[in-house]
Amino acid sequence: MVNLHRFANPKRFMRLSELVLPWVLSVVILAFPVGLYLALIASPPDYEQRETVRIMYIHVPAAWLALFSYTCMAGASAVGAIWRHPLADLAAKSIAPVGAGFTFICLVTGSLWGQPTWGTWWVWDARLTSVLILFFLFVGYMVLFDSFDDPSKGARAAGILAMVGIVFVPIIKFSVDILELRTLHQGASVSKLSGSSVHATMLWPLMTMATAYMAYFIAVLLIRMRSAILSARVRAQSVMAARRAVKPIKV
Repeated sequence: MVNLHRFANPKRFMRLSELVLPWVLSVVILAFPVGLYLALIASPPDYEQRETVRIMYIHVPAAWLALFSYTCMAGASAVGAIWRHPLADLAAKSIAPVGAGFTFICLVTGSLWGQPTWGTWWVWDARLTSVLILFFLFVGYMVLFDSFDDPSKGARAAGILAMVGIVFVPIIKFSVDILELRTLHQGASVSKLSGSSVHATMLWPLMTMATAYMAYFIAVLLIRMRSAILSARVRAQSVMAARRAVKPIKV
């Protein structure tokens, strides 16, 4: 844990993130236009779903990143609770709104995709319901974190919620393939051990969009953490300046 805390030093994090951030932003700037072009123009329509299949290129990466974001948030909360990692709670707090955004996109695009595919905007099946609960967990984390006057108590309470809610990640992931819960979703197509069943003309746009989403997640996380650290420094300097400005009154 000594090395982990060494890399968690705010000054060292600021230096490393300053080096990484331009590269990640470059990936975002390049991958999103290329991915959207491949998804919306270059890729063929599906033989069953026709043009509506293009929603997949927005929906599926959002679902992947929603699960990834929550896993990172819960993991950071666990590190903060167990080892008092200096930047763990800050990372978890920075992840929460980003993950909530991915989950919201997943729910909206899933509804838009489901109407022409299933003939309904929403059904209370295992996967849809658990994703909705995941969205509420993100929102609950953010509300709970800011509900205490003492930030450490807020981080502790929100962290417990995040760690308890991690149970929904495997439920969402395996509700179709292993748990066989009632759902309209199909099983895994990309990450099967026997190889992807998605044709290359659709797989490349999908993976390009997933890369863009992941780069966006990393970029926003670094920017939010850097902003929080800088804000904390400004507040600390303001407090120090105010204390120096107050002169003791001589009687």
